[in-house]
Amino acid sequence: MSGGDATGEGAFDGVLDAARAGEDWAFTQLWVEYAPAVAAFLTARGAREPDDLTSEVFLAVFERIPQFSGDTSSFRSFVFSIAYRRLVDELRQRSRRGEHDEWTPEADPRREPSAETLAERSLGDSAALRLLDDLPEAQRDVMVLRVVADLSIEQTATVLGKRPGAVKALQHRAIANLQKKVSRSRNPRSRSNDSGE
Repeated sequence: MSGGDATGEGAFDGVLDAARAGEDWAFTQLWVEYAPAVAAFLTARGAREPDDLTSEVFLAVFERIPQFSGDTSSFRSFVFSIAYRRLVDELRQRSRRGEHDEWTPEADPRREPSAETLAERSLGDSAALRLLDDLPEAQRDVMVLRVVADLSIEQTATVLGKRPGAVKALQHRAIANLQKKVSRSRNPRSRSNDSGE
């Protein structure tokens, strides 16, 4: 992207011009290109209805396209800035109203999970997301934008309204925290074995 691929940048400019002209195919192409990463970001950060919120984000993006100017990197920052603001609004509203989750048998903590459910929980994305959930909010935001949304340091700084140096420092602290958590989970007896057996 930032390597100066003229074909890619020229194609993006064409799609952007078509979207400004109201061409449906251009909106569809932007949706297909960016919506999966936005939905993954919103899911990772705990949006109640990530698909609905993704749709809201893109309604706002499409409404503001006539005012946007920049390259693909700037557009990605633009999209995730809107997504981040919408998410913050949702989380604030939920905290003001309080959390009211609908009861389902699957989510009942008194219910004994199946072996299959336990195995799924210990693998893949859900385990990674649980690790991220334990981070302080600022570190979690940085890691989700960097890893899930695949934004650069500069793009992440733009979305969060921080300096790139601050983003790097938060990322460094988040990685250090994650390394500690992972090493503890791999060897839960490490603390008790300090005396040696």
